[in-house]
Amino acid sequence: MTKGQPASDYVTIGFEKIERDLRFFIECLGEVLRELGHSDLASHLPWFGSDPTKFETEQVPGQIGLVYSIAFQILNMVEENAAAYVRTIRERESGLIAERGLWGERFAKLKAEGVPESVIGEMLARVRVEPVLTAHPTEAKRLAVLDQHRSLFALLSGPDRETLPNSELHSLRAKTKAALERLWRTGEILLEKPTLTDERRNVFHYLRDVFPSVLPALDERLEEAWVAAGFDASHLRDESKLPQVRFGTWVGGDRDGHPGVTAEVTAETLERLRANAFVVLRQQLVMLAEKLSLSQWMQPLPASLVAARDKLAESLGEKARAVLSTNTSEPWRQYVELMIDRLPIEIVPHRISQLRADPGSYERAEQLAADLGILRDSLVEVGAQRLADSDVRPVLRAVQLVGFHLAQLDIRQNSVFHVKALSQLMDASGLDGSQWEEWTENERLRFLEKELRSPRPFLHASASAGPEADAVLGCFRTLAAHIARYGADGIGALIVSMTRRLSDLLIVYVLAREAGLTRSLPEGLVCVLPVVPLFETLDDLEAAPSILGAFLDEPMTRRSLNFLAWNWGREKLSLTQQVMVGYSDSNKDSGIFASQWGLQKAQARLAQLGRDTGIRIRFFHGRGGTVSRGAGPTHRFLEALPNNSLSGDIRLTEQGETIAQKFGHFVTATYNLELLLAGVAATTIDHERSAPVTPPLAPVLERLSRASQQSYRRLLDAEDFITFYRQATPIDALEHSRIGSRPSRRTGNPSLADLRAIPWVFSWNQSRFYVPGWFGAGSGLKALTETELADIKDQLRTWPFLYYVLTNIEASIASTDLELMQAYADLVEDTSLRDRFMKIIIDEWNLTREMLEKLRGASMAERRPRMLRTLKLRADALRVLHLQEIHLLKKWRGYRKAGDEAAAEKMLPDLLLSINAIASGLRTTG
Repeated sequence: MTKGQPASDYVTIGFEKIERDLRFFIECLGEVLRELGHSDLASHLPWFGSDPTKFETEQVPGQIGLVYSIAFQILNMVEENAAAYVRTIRERESGLIAERGLWGERFAKLKAEGVPESVIGEMLARVRVEPVLTAHPTEAKRLAVLDQHRSLFALLSGPDRETLPNSELHSLRAKTKAALERLWRTGEILLEKPTLTDERRNVFHYLRDVFPSVLPALDERLEEAWVAAGFDASHLRDESKLPQVRFGTWVGGDRDGHPGVTAEVTAETLERLRANAFVVLRQQLVMLAEKLSLSQWMQPLPASLVAARDKLAESLGEKARAVLSTNTSEPWRQYVELMIDRLPIEIVPHRISQLRADPGSYERAEQLAADLGILRDSLVEVGAQRLADSDVRPVLRAVQLVGFHLAQLDIRQNSVFHVKALSQLMDASGLDGSQWEEWTENERLRFLEKELRSPRPFLHASASAGPEADAVLGCFRTLAAHIARYGADGIGALIVSMTRRLSDLLIVYVLAREAGLTRSLPEGLVCVLPVVPLFETLDDLEAAPSILGAFLDEPMTRRSLNFLAWNWGREKLSLTQQVMVGYSDSNKDSGIFASQWGLQKAQARLAQLGRDTGIRIRFFHGRGGTVSRGAGPTHRFLEALPNNSLSGDIRLTEQGETIAQKFGHFVTATYNLELLLAGVAATTIDHERSAPVTPPLAPVLERLSRASQQSYRRLLDAEDFITFYRQATPIDALEHSRIGSRPSRRTGNPSLADLRAIPWVFSWNQSRFYVPGWFGAGSGLKALTETELADIKDQLRTWPFLYYVLTNIEASIASTDLELMQAYADLVEDTSLRDRFMKIIIDEWNLTREMLEKLRGASMAERRPRMLRTLKLRADALRVLHLQEIHLLKKWRGYRKAGDEAAAEKMLPDLLLSINAIASGLRTTG
């Protein structure tokens, strides 16, 4: 864009792109349906067909759920592609500084604030981000369907149709229709619950096929923005000075309430992660060998390369003979091919690749990285710096990314399960553990601390103590065996869900001792894996600093942190304690504002504890896919973190359908990971440039939080609330769904406390109440004085936390639909009960909307037209699905009430398909 030229209307450009692409794909879908004999369905297609609001529920064809689900998936992809399209135009016209939250804008802002280049460069080397992919039951689509969506997106994001000649346009239309027909014939509904193998295969797709290909693009965009900011390009030539991105996973390790995650599943998962890491590295090396066709007749042959090649050949023995007999004039290629042969994996076409351990095989990723370093240096020596940078460095970065383990597997278990395991061990060893729950915390700690002064286990390794004890110890022994064979790089942490007291953490040390996960040093026992508390409820978040402080004071904790830092270099020789904070249960128990404020306070106090003790706190954020479970724009989320709580190092969960939404396609994955990396770097610099302070409005927010929590709890604690909730939302249908391998309840008890936060949120979203995302906020704001409200209004733009939370609450309010809420509420059999709760909910909805508009000084329609336009695009089509779901729910419940389970089971797929289609339209489940 030339100087003085007005900026393009990017909103209009984006929506015009959406309309063009949506029309093309919906027309193709309509043609496919008509050609397959489904003209009635084609006539019901949204947006460019008949007006969907004219159809009565009984007139809608049974398969309309599948049609609309596909249509909404098309819309989702079209919107995603349009966003990338607009970003490209904006950057082309205004430069890299134009896109909020990315490297270009972050560097420009830091530079304008006077931050020296040296400080920014030093921070880049300290940045380490680790998204952790989990398989919570929020992904409502079949894995085969996700594969078809990827194929469609590739067609959508290809060359602009407007520029294609007729022959290519005809070909594109034919390919699009073929992809849509495959999707139609595949079907979306999960008729059987996915297995852990299914979930693992899906996660491996991202870890193996997406992230390694995205990493070079991330580095290129960083370097481009760095140079555009006027910084020294040579600074980033050394890969050790680049930000580090790693990945973790819970699939195969998260056993909290999941009986299917056995020790055998964990062992297999660790093996498959390792095997897939070698698949990635082999692909990288094969491509590198093809590129390095340098002839020794065109440049001098470095002696260092000859020596390294001969050393590799010697280590491989006879296997090296075939490599050295070919490409004899291309020593660089030979060297890479020898590295390929040194990888401990056997690639078998159309089968799962198998690990092997031949003499001379690599044992550690550092060995491969060292050989690649020699290769790079040899290229620099002959003047081929460009090839060293463009060809070898991306492979070195891939080694950093995947290591020999692909991703770190966390092991998560509930504290209650650990207590049962310890009680069984005590009983089996002749101690009375049956009364453990009756012991005071001081009595528990005396017992545990005494045990941890001794290296001897309770029982022989072959002895059985009980189901919980055998399950925990079986898992821990699997980890110990893996570490003995391969090292600990592939294992993340031992995460303790529902950490409520110090003893919950020390129990894990005792169980680790029993299973061989401890080492006996002269100064005492150490645990060879990090033990990580997970603080989830509001009460637990409040107690978190005192619990963690006591844990860090434990001698075994200090010894273990030292061991992890020095022996395995996990934390770059700094003492680091990882702490996980959960967004879901605090919200479920206390409401959106109290939860967010509780998390804010807890993190600030935990970070201060780290500074006081000299131990770096690495926060692990257990975020979900909705506002009520911690979701929100990445850059806004990072900026909203408490000051001085971010140290350049962060872990955060990516759950369910958000994985596909954020990383399903190359361009989207690149964008979201850049947002994360750039945001962590810039926010950490901001944190370290200012001293921690208590926000001046903290007392006001404390009052707001208490009042909002009280309002929320009055709703949940009201007499017969569970009856209203279970009849006004499709929670009973969700409990019969096939959307995840894990049960929807932790123990199976039919209580609100036992219900997981995910189906809790999913059910409210499906019925368009969105209660967890806004309820109580209006009452909280109403409880403040006019002066306090004026203070909040003044700081709304300058305090990122306040802006982030209230903006997210407003987005939840915008997603509600009063008419549909009432339609779902009409399912409640007792009209007086229905009317009582609907009055409470609608009164709070009106109050929340009123108070938000008072703070903002204008309506949502005036301030957020793009968001409302996006919601409006979906509204009519969603209404058809909601009304169909209500009709199906009523009928299904009638069968169940009459005891006709066969009839209910027969219609369940239609009901679940309706749920799935609505989730596609809302772009969220739980």
